[in-house]
Amino acid sequence: MLNQDPPAGKFMIDPYLEWTKGEGVPIHEDFGFDLRTLPVAHWARYGVPGCIAHVKGRGDFMTIFVLEIPPGGKTEPMRHFCEDAVIVISGHGATSVESHNGGKHSFEWGANSVFAPPINMRHQFFNASLREPARVAICSNMPAAMNLFHSERFVFDNSFTFPEREGSATHFQGEGDFIPVRPGKHMWETNFVPDATNLELREWAARGANSAHIQLILADSVLHAHISEMKVGTYKKAHRHGPDVHVFCLSGEGYSLFWYEGDKDFVRIDWRQGWVFAPPDMMYHQHFNTSAQRTRYIAIGHGSVRYPFTQNMWKVYRGVDVDVKSGGNQIEYRDQDPRVHQIYLDELKRRGVEARMEEFMK
Repeated sequence: MLNQDPPAGKFMIDPYLEWTKGEGVPIHEDFGFDLRTLPVAHWARYGVPGCIAHVKGRGDFMTIFVLEIPPGGKTEPMRHFCEDAVIVISGHGATSVESHNGGKHSFEWGANSVFAPPINMRHQFFNASLREPARVAICSNMPAAMNLFHSERFVFDNSFTFPEREGSATHFQGEGDFIPVRPGKHMWETNFVPDATNLELREWAARGANSAHIQLILADSVLHAHISEMKVGTYKKAHRHGPDVHVFCLSGEGYSLFWYEGDKDFVRIDWRQGWVFAPPDMMYHQHFNTSAQRTRYIAIGHGSVRYPFTQNMWKVYRGVDVDVKSGGNQIEYRDQDPRVHQIYLDELKRRGVEARMEEFMK
C-alpha cells in the first residue's frame, strides 16, 4: 500500500500563490469581475490600494492586479522581471518609464488607455486628478515568472535591462507601426494606445458579422493582445481555445455565453465597460453586442502572434477562425444551437435595439 503522507520539506508548492498570500491584499476569485467595484486594501509594494483578481480561466501564466491610485497620488516606482499590459478602468493620469540609458519616457492616459512598460524598466503611475481616484488593471504573466524562478528578489530586484524591448520613442507617445499580415493577424506595434475605443481596426469577416480586429504587439512582449469590435445588432461566432486569455470590455454592453461540448445549458456573463472574464480551457464562448453602439473589448493572454510561446498558442492562431468541422475551433452560424440566436433576438427586443444579423445567417 502506498504511503499517503506527504514527504518532509517542500512538496506541491505554487510559488506564485504563496507569494500572493504574503502581499496582504484581497484576493478575489470568480468566473468574471466588475473591476470598477472590486474591494481593495493598501498594497505596500505599490504604495496604493489594490487587490488581486483570479478569474476561472486564468490558466498557468496570467493574473490581474487592480490598483486604485488616490486623488493626486502615485504608486511606488516599480521594476519587475515579468511583462504587464495595463488597462485604465477609470480616471486619468500619467506614467513615467525610465530608459535603459538613464532617460525617461512620460505619457498621459485616460479611461480605456492601454500601455505596457517594457520588461524590467522602472516605471511609476500618477493620478492627475485631485478629486477622483484612478483605477487601473494590470494583466501580467507574474505567475509564469514567479513559478519559474520562485525568487521574489530575482523578479523585483534584478538590474538586467532589455534595450531592444524599448522600441521607438514615438511608441510611448501614442504612435505605432502597422504591420500587415492578413485578416485576423494584422499587427499594431506600440507601447501605448491612448484610447483603445478609437484605435483603427481592420475587418475580419471570418469571425462573424463583419467584425473588426487588430493584434497589438506591446513593448515587444510575449503577451498576446487584440482589440475586437462588434457592430450594433451583431454578435461573433462561437469558438474555443486554451486558458489564460483575459477579456476586458472597453465600451458598450453585452453578454457572453459559455459551454463545454455536450453541455445542455449555457453559462451567461453580462458585461459592460470595466468587466473582465477568461474562458476556461477549451470552453466554447460567444460574444454578443446588446447596446445601441458599437462594442469593443481587448483580450490579453500569454503567447502573441509574434511569440506564440507554446504549441497550444500555435494551434489557436491556426484554427481560431476555422470551422470545427474542418479541424478548427470555430462554430459557424449555420451550425450553432438554435437557442443562441433566439436568446439574442429576445434580448435586443427587450432593449429596443434592431438586430442586424440576417445577412450573416445565410
